[in-house]
Amino acid sequence: MKKFAFGMLLAALATPVLASGTHEGGHDKKMAIGEPGEKAKVTQTINITMKETDDGKMLFTPASIKVRKGQTVRLSIKNVGELDHEFVLDGEDEIMEHKALMEKFPEMEHDDPNAIRLTAGKSGEIVWKFTNGGTFKFACLVPGHYDAGMHGDVTVAKK
Repeated sequence: MKKFAFGMLLAALATPVLASGTHEGGHDKKMAIGEPGEKAKVTQTINITMKETDDGKMLFTPASIKVRKGQTVRLSIKNVGELDHEFVLDGEDEIMEHKALMEKFPEMEHDDPNAIRLTAGKSGEIVWKFTNGGTFKFACLVPGHYDAGMHGDVTVAKK
């Protein structure tokens, strides 16, 4: 009976982590960087590659993106590396919060319109409407990847 009670206690403690699903803030929170875009309204496609280098660096190419406020963009992302990588688009504070959470829960699953995780050799896309001007970030938040250089800037010009 003690083993059963201990097992139930462990299951109860694990439940909040499993139930939380994605990072804090959820999908209901309005994002400063914008909102999911409509494919029919895309005005530009930006090709982005993700990879690691022989000397241990991890990077996105290009390392910075410039768009206009109100523009809907297709971010066509390809993992040309040998490891899993992700592309997360958000404000700098939110990126750093998400990074800390990923360090605690590295196997956390995502279902966010501003993020995509790709295994080696795979491609995907994010269609995004940039609704506010300013400087934002994109990053790979797999533990250790950000610190190895896998992040960049998004500049959204006011028009």
